[in-house]
Amino acid sequence: MSDSATSLPPILPTEGRHVLHLFYSMEQEPWSYLEAADRRKRRDGLAKIVRETQALPDTQLLPYSVVGPKADLGFMLVTPDLQVADRCSKLLGEGLGAGMLTPTFSYFSMTERSEYMTSEAEFSEELKAEGIDPSSPEFATKIAEFHDRMEKYMRRRVVPEIPDAQEWPVFCFYPMSKRRQPQLNWYGLPFEDRKRLMAGHAKIGRTYSGRVLQLITGSTGLDDMEWGVTLFAKTTSEIKAIVYEMRFDVVSSHYAEFGEFFIGIRMDIPDLCNRLNL
Repeated sequence: MSDSATSLPPILPTEGRHVLHLFYSMEQEPWSYLEAADRRKRRDGLAKIVRETQALPDTQLLPYSVVGPKADLGFMLVTPDLQVADRCSKLLGEGLGAGMLTPTFSYFSMTERSEYMTSEAEFSEELKAEGIDPSSPEFATKIAEFHDRMEKYMRRRVVPEIPDAQEWPVFCFYPMSKRRQPQLNWYGLPFEDRKRLMAGHAKIGRTYSGRVLQLITGSTGLDDMEWGVTLFAKTTSEIKAIVYEMRFDVVSSHYAEFGEFFIGIRMDIPDLCNRLNL
């Protein structure tokens, strides 16, 4: 990363991280004409770009093999600096040399807070409804636990850590938006109704704790749809199960519109190059 990626002034968000999902097809025909030594040099060059990107401050890069014909390989990049995101995406696209990787899909979004989180006042009312005295030690303990839980949740959303590849090898990505049809306009609903519906939606997601990890990133004004959804799992069965079950929830069945789905297998660069027969 020796050029202007770090010499230009950083472009930082007020909060959160920039997230890029990049998908490529490998052009096998021009690759097949290269000499073995040239192929090795190019593979080593791509591996060097990945290592240098992963070594950048506060930056995470996830390579993966894409299952099916939509793409051959891809990268998920998480970084605060827009300059770094832009430069790294260009380096990765040229990582095997000009004309070897053809972009098939990309998505740009940012980590963000959820506007539908439970507030302390709402949680306090829930405790009172359970008969817990606001002046009791139990009430104070539960409020403290609530703050700790919310702080951890917000940090996972705004400053996420990509989970371990060995434990979470399956990767899924899809973009989505909320409908604005005349009779089904999500944004025409009162905020409290939207919050109540999202609480039910989230309740389903929590039943997959330990089975699916989810990162929701916002893309309003940044890309064609409103959110990017990244899922990590140990098996495709869990991905299929959570998406299927959530589609019966009103938030999805009435108000959700989905883009393309991509499934990947997380790999380091040597294994990825072997998988692509490079």
